[in-house]
Amino acid sequence: MGQSDIGRRTFMAALSSISLGGSLDAWGQDDRTYPGQVIRMIVPYPAGGATDILGRMMAAKLQTAWGQTVIVENKPGASGTIGNDYVAKSAPDGYTVLMAITAIVQVPALMPKLPYDVLKDLQPIAQVASTNSILVVPLSTPADTLAEFIAMVKAAPKKYNYGSYGIGTSSHIQGTLLNKQAGIDLVHVPYKGAAPLLQDLRGSQLTSAFIDMATVRPHLDAFKPLAVTGTQRNKLVPNVPTFAELGFKSFEPVGWFGLFMPAGVPSAIAKKFADESNRILHMPDVVEKIDGLGMNPGGISTEKFARIVHDDLAIYTRIIKDGNIRIE
Repeated sequence: MGQSDIGRRTFMAALSSISLGGSLDAWGQDDRTYPGQVIRMIVPYPAGGATDILGRMMAAKLQTAWGQTVIVENKPGASGTIGNDYVAKSAPDGYTVLMAITAIVQVPALMPKLPYDVLKDLQPIAQVASTNSILVVPLSTPADTLAEFIAMVKAAPKKYNYGSYGIGTSSHIQGTLLNKQAGIDLVHVPYKGAAPLLQDLRGSQLTSAFIDMATVRPHLDAFKPLAVTGTQRNKLVPNVPTFAELGFKSFEPVGWFGLFMPAGVPSAIAKKFADESNRILHMPDVVEKIDGLGMNPGGISTEKFARIVHDDLAIYTRIIKDGNIRIE
């Protein structure tokens, strides 16, 4: 049996224990006494970003609901892997939680020698929010549709490019996938953050870019949107088709933010945390805040989120390997 098969079995076993809502009391407590001490929420990115904002929002709501302190600790570095590894190696008692993003299922293919296994050492609990990515071009671009843009690029090899937030990021992966499927040669231009990318795109120094909807939302009137990732159109740009509608494959995943715990947390505790998180994510003020960030609120079942994590990891692994993408 291969390592991936073992990982899948471990992952599905953990998922099964959550869904059954068992009463394992391996740590001297069950859902009736949990939480009985401080909960630590680990954000593997710097303070102030979207991950941090969502983590602190959830921590505050959980603290109010349970009357128990929930503190947020930022442990940035190495594309989130420092914080991810910290939680993966924490005691599986329900008191250490990870606020992760889609990168958690992209990095394993980019950095094969990780000190943890996403499917074996961590278990998904709740999806907090999600957001499409959108391919945009400057207003001065003569192309108005994706088909016209592809034809324009094919007519002038090596002339056009696409920007990303850096090597190995979602925007890089999506650009690589578009190049491969459309048979074009957009040159990759990595940036350090969204601000310089948006500036160059607005000034037409950059030909195109895949940008998450939360980032591009305030700037939509400055660009032409050509297509969005995901299985459904985005409500902010309802006339813009999905890549799937246009015949492209593997653009179904969207960016997401989700809560994880170490594998092996007693199922009753994991379920209690998931249920409370999902209750919070349906509160009107929380929905309004997430909408205001340009994202879609989560609140889906743990089982559905776990399937997304598993399926997205497989999709990104294939794209990254086919595109020979590596973090230097």
